[in-house]
Amino acid sequence: MELMEYLCTHFLSKTQLLSAAQVSDEELRNYQAFGLVPKCSYKLNLNLDCHSFFGEHQEHGTIEYFAKGYVEWLQHVHAASDKKSVYRGFAVRYRHTLENLNKLGFESTHPNVNELLDSHIEQEWQHFLNGTYGLCTQSGLPEDIAAKELAILIINALTLGPVTSDLDKQKLKQAVDLLDSVSAQFAPHERERSSRNRLIDGVRAKYLV
Repeated sequence: MELMEYLCTHFLSKTQLLSAAQVSDEELRNYQAFGLVPKCSYKLNLNLDCHSFFGEHQEHGTIEYFAKGYVEWLQHVHAASDKKSVYRGFAVRYRHTLENLNKLGFESTHPNVNELLDSHIEQEWQHFLNGTYGLCTQSGLPEDIAAKELAILIINALTLGPVTSDLDKQKLKQAVDLLDSVSAQFAPHERERSSRNRLIDGVRAKYLV
């Protein structure tokens, strides 16, 4: 099945995540309960019917899939002293990514990445914990999240009106390429409604051909 192939290629099952991060299932659940580690990106409820020479067999189970970057995040959480330091690590990495991208010419006047940045990062933290960014970014980590959000703000601003000048087209191409580099491919059943379809494929087709 195409969905299973996508998940097995781009994500880690909970069993794989626990093994790679060297944490127990109980530790993971406790971290999630205390708001330190994101929920899974996908959860599959499986009802399997097996047919073989020995007859029929049925199994029922659930598989949770997580972003591959959460191996590194679990190690960060495991080494942190408390919840404040875990969040502070997220916020610092988010800010540093924006600062580095600004130096490369990726800039936006949107309040979310300027005067409202503190409250914006708090909102991003909640989306992070809900598993949203584990689904829609490559790594699920603060660096990809910050780059994705900044790229979207730039793309939305540039496409409010006609994109005619060479400079605007260049800026738009750079923002779309940035978004492409950090965005997930999305599961087959999600692609038509995804931000990738709208803001990468759609923008390239309309403005950058």
